[in-house]
Amino acid sequence: MNAVERLQRRFLQSLEEGFGEPEWNRSPDRLYAPQRYILGMGGKRLRPVLSLMAAEAMGGDASLALPAAHAVERFHNFSLIHDDIMDEAPVRRGQPTVHQSWGQNTAILSGDALLVMAYSALEKLPPAILPEALKVFNRTALEVCEGQQWDMDFETTEEVNEGQYLQMIRYKTSVLLGCALELGALSAGGSKEIARALYAFGLELGTSFQIHDDILDAFGDPTLVGKQVGGDIRSNKKTLLYIHLANAAPDVLSQWSSDRSDEKVDQIKKAMQSVGTDLYAEEKRKAHFDAAMEALTQAQALGCNTEDLAALAQWIYTRVS
Repeated sequence: MNAVERLQRRFLQSLEEGFGEPEWNRSPDRLYAPQRYILGMGGKRLRPVLSLMAAEAMGGDASLALPAAHAVERFHNFSLIHDDIMDEAPVRRGQPTVHQSWGQNTAILSGDALLVMAYSALEKLPPAILPEALKVFNRTALEVCEGQQWDMDFETTEEVNEGQYLQMIRYKTSVLLGCALELGALSAGGSKEIARALYAFGLELGTSFQIHDDILDAFGDPTLVGKQVGGDIRSNKKTLLYIHLANAAPDVLSQWSSDRSDEKVDQIKKAMQSVGTDLYAEEKRKAHFDAAMEALTQAQALGCNTEDLAALAQWIYTRVS
């Protein structure tokens, strides 16, 4: 994990230095203060780190990918501001959400401005690669919005199949990881073939990551996960586990559909284990992880140094929180 920690520090230094620039200190301050606030909340900074790591995997300096790293991090936080509004979420990372602190109207506008500033970050890429970078970024931005809409639609859709669920999590979560890697590779002069192989790596790794999140929400250790388990079960969220159980034992879900108790969580988990839902989800998680590693092998065959990316993938796969 040394490479990850090193690149996290590299990105955070760049971010903090940028806050002193005129770009972040325009008027009215109420438009820009929420952006500095959410970007300063912390987190693993996985997306910008992937951009920097991809540049180094191409043999370039991480600084070549800083514009891409800032673009994906700004876009990610723009989406978080708007997601929190849609979810009516009061807290993010233990702190009040932007709309709680500044009001909904300012939060919407500040998020919109942060999206524009993501494009301003991309402008700093070399002119030769900017058209391709914009193409990748625009495609991804639309897909993330589509994924969010599907996620909201599924809340009121009675039947969601596995294919629909996988497409939703790919668009809502995975494509931005792939985009970060693809932009990072292009920034360091990587070929389109290598960039697309790294995109596929990110797409599959992100899908495995999200399925793992679903599993941890139901079966994780609450002392390690950091929250009460069973939240998805209580809210009838249509995860891969829910969909599998709905196909294997639909009567169980209908029996507990309007319940949000601890007993519901216990009974649904027992039902999942009795029909092999937990094992099925683990198989799917591993299948997508294996596909990610196959894509990384392809990138390596094309001349990419994948050692640090492979180590990061293994760490993500074996996490317990």
